[in-house]
Amino acid sequence: MGEARFYHLTRSGQDAVLAQLLPRSLQSGWHVVVRGCDSARLDHIDRMLWLGAEEGFLPHGLAGGPNDALQPILLTTGTDRPNGAQCLMCIDGAPVEPEEARGLERVCVIFDGSDPAARDVARDQWRRLTGAGIAAEYWSEESGRWQKKAESRSG
Repeated sequence: MGEARFYHLTRSGQDAVLAQLLPRSLQSGWHVVVRGCDSARLDHIDRMLWLGAEEGFLPHGLAGGPNDALQPILLTTGTDRPNGAQCLMCIDGAPVEPEEARGLERVCVIFDGSDPAARDVARDQWRRLTGAGIAAEYWSEESGRWQKKAESRSG
């Protein structure tokens, strides 16, 4: 059974946090799906990943190509995981269901703390996942570094 981690952004942008989390996920041996709600936003992330430092290149692709199943990191607005991802990173309020979370090693919900609608979506996701027995941690960077603020162990 997987676990969920909620990342409440108050200082860093979403791009910076993805740039931290994605390499760690690959180092764990996981394939990753980054699920968003807006294709233009995913195009931006695609460009950011391509233009990053050469020594820290993160192999990835946008969903819809012929090699989706081979991508270590797949950017998508869809709910499928054609690359067999063990880690799902939800941005911009993208959905995740408890049944899906159970089949993953980790779900990361990354949300903008200055956006009340994003906070409401994240709170609802927390309630749904923890209510279904998914272990979860809530991390905030408001002190200037990441700190675990809450935890719910699986039931």
